[in-house]
Amino acid sequence: MSRPAMRFPVDPEHLLLSGVTDYAIYMLDPSGVILSWNTGGERIKGYSDAEVIGEHFSKFYTAEDRAAGEPGRALATAAREGRYEAEGWRVRKDGSRFRANIVIDAIWHEGRHVGFAKITRDITERYTAQQQLRAAQHSLAQVQRINALGQLSLGLAHDFNNLLAVVTASLDLLPGADEARRQRLVDVARQATERGQRLTLQMLAFARGQRLAPALHDVNALVFDAADVYRRAAGAITQCEFALSEVPPVMVDAGQLEAALLNLVGNARDALQSPGTIRISTRHARPDPREHVEAREGTDYVYITVADDGPGMDEEVRLRAMEPFFTTKDVGHGSGLGLSQVFGFASQSGGFAFIDSEPGRGTRVTLALPIPDPAP
Repeated sequence: MSRPAMRFPVDPEHLLLSGVTDYAIYMLDPSGVILSWNTGGERIKGYSDAEVIGEHFSKFYTAEDRAAGEPGRALATAAREGRYEAEGWRVRKDGSRFRANIVIDAIWHEGRHVGFAKITRDITERYTAQQQLRAAQHSLAQVQRINALGQLSLGLAHDFNNLLAVVTASLDLLPGADEARRQRLVDVARQATERGQRLTLQMLAFARGQRLAPALHDVNALVFDAADVYRRAAGAITQCEFALSEVPPVMVDAGQLEAALLNLVGNARDALQSPGTIRISTRHARPDPREHVEAREGTDYVYITVADDGPGMDEEVRLRAMEPFFTTKDVGHGSGLGLSQVFGFASQSGGFAFIDSEPGRGTRVTLALPIPDPAP
């Protein structure tokens, strides 16, 4: 025998919506006029249903967003794609602002668009916590930069002192040397001078002081054109592969990009303790600013990644890898400026660089270059 259906004193759907207080849930007609209002809407935004039903939902937007046509764009996107989701500032009845997560779903009935369902959640507390975390991370980065400058000064003084000692010694020995020995001394002095010049260029890259000549380039074409150079840099026993996805052009100095990638390929080769693989890949990405504080919100980037299947880095080494003069190589086998040079080049190009690595799982160093807005 079937049990009789339970009868509610009010409509169950109305009871459900009125019981939800953490979300503002309401219906809009196709033009954006509010048709219904729940308890959550009153709690979050401060309006009773009598104050908002029949009003246009754009009244909750900031004046700047209304002037920019944001409410209309949100409805148009939801109508076209079925759903619109965003995060932004909204205004309460008392004029105060709150950070909101917004979802708008298009409602269809018998093939006809009849309106929208809109859900708003107050995420001010979470947003504030994220901003405080980013501020703390920025402060920590400032302290790390100061420490890096101290290491930088010490390393520069040490390296240039050694180079000048070589040049001075060669000059001192020149007067009493025969022709063959003079030539060797001149060659040694010239090599020391060239190394000092390279060190200066690396420092300029790290300090973002080098002169770049950016132009609009297809990154895949640049990588493809220099593929043989990267293969040679990878070495005879290391396989160099390419995985190039279709990406938009970016503004970049082609020569400096090649130098940065050569630097990364050389580092990857040195990290491999046995024959392995180095892979250069490209892809189109929109990084989350919560994960990459250097990324500009709403900006797309081209990611150029050099990955190896070597031993990888522990977290302490990964976090310090881009510091100037930090190196895990033996003395005399690296200045410790390679990754900091890559970091400086990426920053000077308007982008950023980051490292993913775990012990036993290889290392991936990524250059992120911003995709320019299309010209009007």
